[in-house]
Amino acid sequence: MTSARPPAIVVSGVRKSFGEQVVLDGVDLTVAEGTVFALLGPNGAGKTTMIRILSTLIAPDAGRLRVAGHDVVDDPDEVRATIGVTGQFSALDELLTGMENMRLMADLNHLGSAGRARVDELLDRFGLADAAHKPVSTYSGGMHRRLDLAMTLVGSPRVIFLDEPTTGLDPGSRRTMWESIRVLVADGITIFLTTQYLDEADELADRIAVLDHGRIVAEGTSDELKRRIPGGHVRLRLATPSALRAVADLLDSASCDEEELQVEVATDGTVASLRQLLGLLDDAGVEVEHLSIHNPNLDDVFFAVTGRPTEEALALP
Repeated sequence: MTSARPPAIVVSGVRKSFGEQVVLDGVDLTVAEGTVFALLGPNGAGKTTMIRILSTLIAPDAGRLRVAGHDVVDDPDEVRATIGVTGQFSALDELLTGMENMRLMADLNHLGSAGRARVDELLDRFGLADAAHKPVSTYSGGMHRRLDLAMTLVGSPRVIFLDEPTTGLDPGSRRTMWESIRVLVADGITIFLTTQYLDEADELADRIAVLDHGRIVAEGTSDELKRRIPGGHVRLRLATPSALRAVADLLDSASCDEEELQVEVATDGTVASLRQLLGLLDDAGVEVEHLSIHNPNLDDVFFAVTGRPTEEALALP
């Protein structure tokens, strides 16, 4: 019987302060291999600090961290050999061409003769082959981010840290980046993502954690987090006023709009609760013209666990 694969990242009791400011206050995280893990939180919550510690750029004050089986503090060289990092800001030389930036990275990774083939493969994979010999200063924002990610992959990392990789990109470029991330995960790479876009976490992440005041205040899948928040409901549009009255009599908690012939019924968002509601309506012979399900979204989750709306908490400084 084959044993389960070890986690790609394990964080236990991590603390970090800068002077009097406590940035991380006993953080515990486990990230499964070959998944996307999204770390959300208000500005200043400690997301970038966590990535800097995990990528060996700064040391924690306390706690243990392992990345790809290596201790971040005791074995930093082994950790660096297995990771890639794409920060909030592009780390490209604007005076060089895309090809030259990539070959420089291949040289830094000591790839030798294999480096050129690796560079050509990645430029083609990220749709940059036609622009490979143009200066990076002529690239669009989306091309910058794709080249940045391609450079991260030159060394074939097993774990990639993406710190707000789509900030400032137009919707089309963001979706192109999302597709690139999905392809990486399909290849078995683990992605540790921070983002200010909650829809991005919803689209990409297998698990999500919310960091606030240095602590993890919520963690789970997107659906698990949404189910923790009240406010989910089913909206029914009835065919006749008599059907509306029948639902009102059947469900004491229902909120009725007689003018629109609509009823809202609170639900926990599970299939079981929906099945129970439909069974009651069917048994009562109520004719429903239209049904829609409305569940809390990640914005609702974020507000509930941090006490701040996303527009305020995630606003760029």
